[in-house]
Parts: sequence; C-alpha cells; structure tokens
Amino acid sequence: MTQTKRIVVKVGSSLLANPDLLTPRWAFIQRLLEDIALLRNEGYEVVLTSSGAVALGLNTLKVKPEDAGLRDKQAAAACGMPIVLNAYKQVAHEFNFDIAQVLVTRGDLEERRRFLNTKNTVHRLLNGNVMPIVNENDTITTEEIRVGDNDRLAARIAQMIQAQHLVILTSVDGLYDKDPSEPGAKLVEELHDVSEYLSVTEGTSALGSGGMLTKMQAANMAQHAGCTTLIANGEADNPVSSVLKGLRPHTKCIANTEPASAWAAWLTDRLQMAGSIVISQNAADLLEAGKRGVERADVISIHGPYVRSDVIHVYDEEGHERARGLSNFSSEETMLLARNLGEPTTKLLGYHTQATIISRDNLVVLDERHLPWDSPAEDQMEQVER
Repeated sequence: MTQTKRIVVKVGSSLLANPDLLTPRWAFIQRLLEDIALLRNEGYEVVLTSSGAVALGLNTLKVKPEDAGLRDKQAAAACGMPIVLNAYKQVAHEFNFDIAQVLVTRGDLEERRRFLNTKNTVHRLLNGNVMPIVNENDTITTEEIRVGDNDRLAARIAQMIQAQHLVILTSVDGLYDKDPSEPGAKLVEELHDVSEYLSVTEGTSALGSGGMLTKMQAANMAQHAGCTTLIANGEADNPVSSVLKGLRPHTKCIANTEPASAWAAWLTDRLQMAGSIVISQNAADLLEAGKRGVERADVISIHGPYVRSDVIHVYDEEGHERARGLSNFSSEETMLLARNLGEPTTKLLGYHTQATIISRDNLVVLDERHLPWDSPAEDQMEQVER
C-alpha cells in the first residue's frame, strides 16, 4: 500500500467558483482535471477534496455570501452539489476517467468504525480506477458537528489512504512570513515546524471557510502520517504536477521522517475536541514516562459531555496538554468513578470492568511535533469532589 503513488488534492471555493457571478470556473476545472488525467496516466492515484457547493448554490437561492446564514448555506449546498459534480463529471468524461462523490461528516472521520467504513469506500473506488471527490456533507451539518474546513478534511483523507503528498491549491503562492500585502513579505519555501508561523495565518477568503491557519493545521496532520504538504496558487497550467515537480513557487511542509502509525495519527489529529480531563501533575509525568494510562484517581476535573470511545484531551494541572486517548467511559461515568474511589465499579456502573479511564495502548503522549489545543476555560470544567 505504501509503495503506491497517492496524492490528495484540495481545491478551494475561490478557485472553483467565480466570486462575482457564483458560477463554475470552467477553465480552471479543465486545467485541473487535464493535469490529474496526466498524473493518473503516470501511475498516480488521486483523491480530490473540493469546496464550492455552497458558493455555487447560493447563486441558485439568490443569496449573497455575506448575507448567508446556516440554513441558507445548508440549502445552498443541496443546490450546489449537483452543479459541482456535473462540472467535474463532464470534464472528467472528456479525459476518459470516472469520478465518484463521497460525502462525509465529522463523525465519519472521528468515530473509528465510521472512519474505517469511509476508508474502505475510498480504497474500493481507487481500486476500481475511479477518482473519489470527497466533500463535507454541508446539507446536514451544523456548526457544532461539522469539520469546518476542507483543508483538515483533506489531511484526514491523506492520512486515511497513506498518501505521499497533499497538494492544497489556493489563491496565493503559499505561506508568507507575514501578511503578503505588507512590504517585504517573503514566501516560506520549506518548513518542518508549522507552529513557528501560526501567528501570521489569520484571515479567510470571502467564499471559503478556511484560511492559512487551517492549511498549517492540515500540514501538521499530514506530517504525522509521513505525508508532505505542498501549498500553491491554483491559477497555473498543470496546477498539480507543476508543483510536484518544483516548477513554480510554493510552500513545502516536510513530512516527518519517522511518521506515526495510522492508529496514533487517528488518535492525535482531531477535528474537534470531544471532551477533556485534567489529571494530577504526577500522573501526567507518569504518562510521559510511558508507564501506564489514566486511572480514575488521577482525574481532577472533567469537560464534557463525551461518550465512551470518544477521543479526549488530557491536560496537567498547569494547563499543558499532555496526551490524547480513547476513553473507556462517558464523562458521567468518569465523574462517578473519580468521585468514589473506594467503591467497586460493579456497584457504581452495574457491570464489572477495570477502572482505567484511558488504557495505555489507546493513549498517545504528545511531543513537540503536535500542535497543542488550548484547555477549556476553568469555569467550563466540572471539578471532582471527593
């Protein structure tokens, strides 16, 4: 699997949709799929993650992007998806290959069984020589349950299929060391640590939901899985292959030389925080040493609600994120166990089980390669009172 040449290409709304007319940019689609056809002929397997459904659907509803609310965007996605797929289908047919649409929600990528089901579907399409076009199902998602940007969705897909490259096509040449509109701004051609540039990545486009920040987060996710991310302007001939061959300016985010396992990458690279716990400083240090998982006596406070098998974030008493892991209990069960240390689990929960909150095998201790998440505010945490 790892020897197969695989690429995930992410295309932003500003490239796919005319910002004034909110209609498909046929010339760009033509250039993109012609280039993908060439790559496929060279033996590459390509997965496309494409924005644009909401932007194109707003035109059908006669709603301006700046005036669109959640219901407008959901309805616009329903209107725009056939437009996007029809455009891709027509042009792909010209270059003699087939496409398929894979719609996902955050739960399809965050919940393990659904993640594997999605992975099986994508692999089956690739084995059938069909190019999957993956997009978030914006017709049903709300702000609370959506991925939120196709940059990180693309990175998750790159992890899923063990791609060697994630190519993010956008409206600029790549990452700059400061706002590119400022005098003296320089393109960052290559980097290993994306955290050094997070402070200069604010802002989003008028049509898209992600900016350079989400692209850096996506690059960090891809790095963990051994995938190199290339960020470049999509307005070019051969927009993908020219970047892969280094023929034009772009930013290259180098993959880690010792990538995490697929399991560890899935555990650590979250799209949203399901919940979190604060544990004692001593317990956090023991996690660092790899001696054990999280026990109920370690827990000081809890931020939920979360359910059993959710991946939760583990913080120490100083607010530093130390690990992420698969919870054996819901937030309510965790609190019950943590508050009643002398009581057996059978009495508290009604069934016999070990009182380990996160097992060692289902926990990954974070290192300097991971981007930590801020801990929830103290008033959002429920304290364990023993």
